[in-house]
Amino acid sequence: MILKNKAMKLSVVITLFNEAENVVLLLERVKTAMAGQDYELVLVDDGSRDQTVALAREHLYDKVKLVVLQKNYGQTTAMAAGIREAQGEYIVTLDGDLQNDPGDIPMLYEKALAENWDVVAGQRLNRKDGLLLRKIPSRIANFLIRRMTGVRLHDYGCTLKIFRKDIAKNLGLYGELHRFIPVLAAMQGARMTEVAVRHHPRLYGESKYGLGRTIRVVSDLLFVVFFQRYFPRPMHFFGPAGMLMFLVGLVINAYLLILKLMGNRIGDRPLLILGVILLLGGLQIILFGFLAEILMRIYYESQSKENYRIKAVLTGNAALNE
Repeated sequence: MILKNKAMKLSVVITLFNEAENVVLLLERVKTAMAGQDYELVLVDDGSRDQTVALAREHLYDKVKLVVLQKNYGQTTAMAAGIREAQGEYIVTLDGDLQNDPGDIPMLYEKALAENWDVVAGQRLNRKDGLLLRKIPSRIANFLIRRMTGVRLHDYGCTLKIFRKDIAKNLGLYGELHRFIPVLAAMQGARMTEVAVRHHPRLYGESKYGLGRTIRVVSDLLFVVFFQRYFPRPMHFFGPAGMLMFLVGLVINAYLLILKLMGNRIGDRPLLILGVILLLGGLQIILFGFLAEILMRIYYESQSKENYRIKAVLTGNAALNE
């Protein structure tokens, strides 16, 4: 069975940004690692300002496709462009800085084929990065993502992953959501596992990531949690919050009304301001929930989209669709 599946095409998608010192060596290592495989290499240059594109063009070989973006859009957009161009039944994503080892790709591929995984993610057990600026923020982010999304991986930041084509093509990547690819895959019902991969110190150039990305990760995490739990039913998120605020505001204002009827002054009480804010805020959140529900129905119905995916349609003796 495995030998039969090896004939299936594999796409390796690598994003590049100012990697002139790495790109030639990267091409050589991918070519060596993938010898004997039926594969294509999709390089996506994300608006590099150095000689990355020129050097890549000089060293292209027959299995390589170079996609040059008009400007620097960010890693997520570049990755989405590469996945769109990919033709393989399995799609691998990889950074262009050579910290992940292309030699691990066949191992992930065999794992996915042999055990029928939809996603196999790399885990950098012996990570060769700085402790304070890279490892500690990464561990905190990984912990938060696991706890808030329920997707139990240890290393969300490792770009080296392999996906079935149908999972990769439907990830819906935009913004900076590449950090949350496992969560997006899990929302499709993907079966995934994690395997240890090698990690090397950066040989040339410098990291494109700094400590400042931590705030963006937390912001994206809040969105992803909402997207994961409430995207098809936003009123379930906005409704309870709005109703709670409205009811608390109603109780406060009812209490103040009773005091007023008893002859007490309430105009200078901070509690009055709080009650009014809660009433109006609760109403606004509820109305926002209604608008979100309407937009959700427009999203699905205007494009004839379904809010579900069919895994298979079975008859008495065969699967008609998978």
